[in-house]
Amino acid sequence: MTFEEEWAELRTAAAQRSAMQLNSIPADGGGGGGGGGGDLVVNRDELGAIGNDAYGLRVRLSKEGDLARPSTFAAAIALTNGNFASGAAVLKVHDFWQTHLKTLLDSCAHISNHLDYTKAQHAKDEVKIEGDMAPISKLTEYMK
Repeated sequence: MTFEEEWAELRTAAAQRSAMQLNSIPADGGGGGGGGGGDLVVNRDELGAIGNDAYGLRVRLSKEGDLARPSTFAAAIALTNGNFASGAAVLKVHDFWQTHLKTLLDSCAHISNHLDYTKAQHAKDEVKIEGDMAPISKLTEYMK
């Protein structure tokens, strides 16, 4: 069997296993860790705590993730000016780190903002649902 044939066979088997896992639940009704129903329940306090953690990580990472930048850049310039080939490599490491640090900072901000938005939107939805349900509860009183 060639590598391509074996690789195709493995990919097909993995796709079938994934499809079965995604499209069904175990016979005992459990989903893995929750034990019980399959409904996802998250309260606003949990969302707020996760959002705050993401924001705190971003603040800390923006300070501590940037500590080595000035000295790394200075070292890259000094090595380059001294005609050392490693100067370009150190500059690449510097640029690579900066790119990935920015990506991570943006991701933390995105998580924090999204969870803040989700929390606020959920509160608005709750108010709307309660308002929509008020006339129904009045009808129920009249029906008794």
